[in-house]
Amino acid sequence: MSDRVYIFDTTLRDGEQSPGCSMTVPEKLRMARKLVELGVDILEAGFPIASEGDFEAVAAVSREFPWAQVAALARCCTLDVERAAKSLAHARRPRIHTFIATSPIHLKYKLKKSQEQVLDEAVAAVELARRHVDDVEFSAEDGARTEPDFLEKISKAVVAAGARTVNIPDTVGYSTPKEYGALIGQVARALGDCAIVSVHCHDDLGLAVANSLAAIEAGARQVECTINGIGERAGNCSLEEIVMILKTRSDSYPYHTGIHAEHLFSASELLSSIITFGPQPNKAIVGRNAFAHEAGIHQDGYLKEKTTYEIIDPHSVGVPEGRLVLGKHSGRHALNQRCKELGFTLTREELDELYHRFTAVADHRKKGLMDEEIVALLHEGQRALQAAAD
Repeated sequence: MSDRVYIFDTTLRDGEQSPGCSMTVPEKLRMARKLVELGVDILEAGFPIASEGDFEAVAAVSREFPWAQVAALARCCTLDVERAAKSLAHARRPRIHTFIATSPIHLKYKLKKSQEQVLDEAVAAVELARRHVDDVEFSAEDGARTEPDFLEKISKAVVAAGARTVNIPDTVGYSTPKEYGALIGQVARALGDCAIVSVHCHDDLGLAVANSLAAIEAGARQVECTINGIGERAGNCSLEEIVMILKTRSDSYPYHTGIHAEHLFSASELLSSIITFGPQPNKAIVGRNAFAHEAGIHQDGYLKEKTTYEIIDPHSVGVPEGRLVLGKHSGRHALNQRCKELGFTLTREELDELYHRFTAVADHRKKGLMDEEIVALLHEGQRALQAAAD
C-alpha cells in the first residue's frame, strides 16, 4: 500500500457551512488560489444544489484553476448529481462527491428508508455520476455509526458501480481512535486496491485529528480536512495539524503528503481575514501563541537552543519567527535579550534594576509589556542608579 496520503480540502464547502464562515464567490476564489498554492490534492469548492452562489463558486474555481482537481458535493439523487456535473463543466479534473446517510439512526429518523433502498440509491447515483465524470467519490454519511457489515456491503457496491474513492465520515465526531481505526481497517481490507478509502472526521469530542491518524494507520489514504479546522459545530480535522504531525513524526507515521507546509500560516491568516474569526491563540501550528514563549525557564532554554522548546521550525510553516513574550513569568535572560534587540547593552546592575521594575509592573498586568514600556522602565532604572551614585 502506498504511503502517500491525499489531502482533500473542504474549507470552501463543509468549512463554509459553519456559522460565521460564509464566503462570497470572490472570497472563495481568493481562498482557492491559496489552497492551490498550498498544494491540496482535491479542492471541494461547494454544494451546487444548495444555492446559486455555491454553483457559481464551483464553476468559477473550475475556470480559474483548470489544472486543479475540483470536487462538487451532491446527494444521491438525480437533480443533485446533474447540478454538480453542470457546475464542473469547465474543470479538467472534475470529481463528483455524492453521499447518503447509512447509520440506523439516520435511516430511521431522517431518511425513513431501509438499508436496501439506501444501497440502491447510492449505486444509482454513482452510476449516474460516472456518466458525467471519470472520478466519483461516495460518502456514507454517519459512517462511523453505521453497522460495519452494511458499511462494507455498500462500499463494495459503489466501487463496483464506478466509485474511485469511498469516504467513511465520523459525521458527528462520536468515534474514538481505536474503534474508528478498526472500522476503517475492515473497509480497507474489503476494498483492497479497488478504491481509495477516505475519512472525514468532525471534532465534537476533540478527536478529529486523532481519529484521522488512526484511520491512516488502518489503511485510509485520503483525509478530508479544513484550514484552521473550521466546519460544522466543533469543526473538522485541521489540515495544518494532520499535515505537520505526518511531517514532524514520520518516525511514528511513515506517510507523506504533497502539501507545501511553508504556506500553512499564510493560508490560516487569509481565511481568518475572510471569515468572521481566526483560530484560538493556543491553536496548534497557526495560533498566535503556537511559537510564543513567556515562562522564564522556557525562555532561557529557548535562547540557548531553540529545539529545547520548539519541535517545529516556525519558518517551515511560514511563521516568520518564534517570539518571546515578556510577562510576569519571564526571566532575566529573556529580558536582557530583548534589551539587546532594542539596542541596549546592560551591566549586571542595570539588568537587576530593570528586572525588579519589570516584574513589579508585570505582576499587576494580565498581558505582557510592549517594547516602548520596557525602554521607559530601563530609562527610569538608569536614572535611579545615577541618582543613587550621586
